[in-house]
This record gives sequence, structure tokens and C-alpha cells, in this order.
Amino acid sequence: MNSSKAYSAATEKSPLASTTIPRRDPGEHDVQIEILFCGICHSDLHSVRNEWSEFMPTVYPIVPGHEIVGRVTKVGSAVTKYKPGDRVGVGCLVDSDRTCPNCQAGLENFCPNLTLTFNSPDKHLGGVTYGGYSDSIVVDERFVLSVPSNLDLAGAAPLLCAGITTYSPMRHWGVTKGKKVGVVGLGGLGHMGVKFARALGAHVVVFTTSPHKTEDALRLGAHEVVVSRDANAMQKHAGSFDFILDAVSAEHDVNAYINLLRLDGNLTLVGAPAKPLAVSAFSLIMGRRNLSGSNIGGLPETQEMLNFCGEHNITSDVEVIPIQKVNEAYERLLKSDVKYRFAIDLASLKSE
Repeated sequence: MNSSKAYSAATEKSPLASTTIPRRDPGEHDVQIEILFCGICHSDLHSVRNEWSEFMPTVYPIVPGHEIVGRVTKVGSAVTKYKPGDRVGVGCLVDSDRTCPNCQAGLENFCPNLTLTFNSPDKHLGGVTYGGYSDSIVVDERFVLSVPSNLDLAGAAPLLCAGITTYSPMRHWGVTKGKKVGVVGLGGLGHMGVKFARALGAHVVVFTTSPHKTEDALRLGAHEVVVSRDANAMQKHAGSFDFILDAVSAEHDVNAYINLLRLDGNLTLVGAPAKPLAVSAFSLIMGRRNLSGSNIGGLPETQEMLNFCGEHNITSDVEVIPIQKVNEAYERLLKSDVKYRFAIDLASLKSE
């Protein structure tokens, strides 16, 4: 067993602080990774503060982080996909049962017995899994992903969650050249949605409540920007969208966007509002419209997404911070004070 430097929270009201955690020695199918960057996802904050206690109670101490990129330092004797020095990533999953129909179909993210990167039962060491706010991690090679050599590693880190969360539903619902795609909300998820929709060849429209985000939305690849509080501007797009990605986690009127879908159009929720959204049956019925949700992606699709990013030079817009500023970053995250994702430089752990 090895020890690793990390940042953890001891209780739901504790700040994240320096600690040491155990990591298993690499087994024959394992890859040991030096973590170089880890993105900060809003779910990290929810978990640290036990805000999802009803369906995913936090076990303390918690080491969050599931947007991990780094370099391979050691591989087990049976590993065939990776070698020391390779650039790799680890997302939200580090294991699954591998035998259920979903796993067999490459949809490990829907496995009923999946192991999350942090706060899941750890079958190797006992206790729970510890995430990427750490200087190293050991993961079965099946759950390790190859990061294209041309991508900036700090910007690539959020691809392991924010990237696949927005890419997967677009691929599932057939976003291609000639489609009209809406993206609701220009934050950590939304800005990735804009980049993917544009790269897939769609006509991209961003919906925002903040007029000052117009310039940035256009810079990221949007063709048009609609201020959603402007009823006339919304009405001009009624019944015209093939697909809308809703990345808003706050309460909002989802019917306003369902009404913008054309016949058989789809609106996919990837934001997770705390309270249920009211949906008008008539909004769906009158246009045979679809309302769906999506949750990250399986391992094959996540690798496909990373390869796509390599081909199109897509990364997340990040602000790189040292780990010592992680608590400040959490407070800023609550205020949406970041464009558009924080990435922790884990070299900063060396000074701890």
C-alpha cells in the first residue's frame, strides 16, 4: 500500500485541508497515475457539503475530484493499453460489475453496481474511494482513458465530466450538420455544449438570462444568442429546434424551451435543479416532443469524445488554481464567478 498527498473534508462544514490517504499497490490490471490536473465539478461541492444526502450521502473524510488527467507512472503485468509516460484521464467511474447488459453495451455509467471515483465503497482497501484532489491514483486499465497529445492538460481535465456530459446526449440524439441546436445556460456545462454543437456542424443558439454573456457565447462558437427574458426573441424561434441542451441547475420554466422544439425535437436535461420542474403535457403532446435526461457516458463513448476533442482541438476554458485556493474556488463557484471551469494544478501539493 502507498500513501498519497491529498485534500479532504472531515465534515460537511469543514474546509478542505491537507491530508495523507492510502492508495493500493498496482495489481496486474492496474494503472498508477501521477495526477497533474483535476477539474472542479459542482458535484464536488455538493458532495463535500453533503447536499445530496437523500440519495448519495457523503462518507467522511471525503477526497473529491473526478475530472482527472495525468501521466502513467507504473502499470501491472497484464496491462496492454498503457505504458509509463502516457497521458491519461480518469472520469466519474473507476469500476462497474462489467457483466450487466449496460456494461456489455459499453454503458458502464448506467451500471447498477458502478464504483464512483470518490465516495463509493472501495473493494480493494475498504472504506470509500478517494478522488482526484490528490497527487496520485491507481485505477483498473479498463477505466483509464487516453488523452490526445495535442490537448492542453489543464483544459482537458473537465472533459472527463463536463465534456462527456454534454457530448453524449448530442451524439445520442443525432446532432449533425444542418441541425438547429439550442444551449440553455452558459456555464461549465453550457460552454462545452456550445463548442461540441458547433464542431458537430449544427447551427447553435445560446439562451441566457444575462445579456453581458452575448459576446462570450459568440466567441465560443454560437451563431445566435437569445436573452430568454425577451418574450419576442423567444417567440421568433418557436417550433424550430431539433435539439436543446438544458444545462441550468436553478429553477426555471422548462416549458418555454419545450415550445421551441420542432416536431419530434428533443430537450435533454443535464443540469439538476434541486426541485422538480413543472412540465406541461400539452407542450409535449402537440409536437410529439421529447423531454429526456442524460448522465455522463460509458467508457467507449468517453474515449470517442476525447478523440473528437483531439481532432477539433477542443478543451474547456479553465482558470488554473493551486490546491491551496480550493476553498476560495468553492465560494466563487457558488457565485458562478469562473469562466468556465476551475482546474487544480496538483504540482501545488508538493509544497504541503
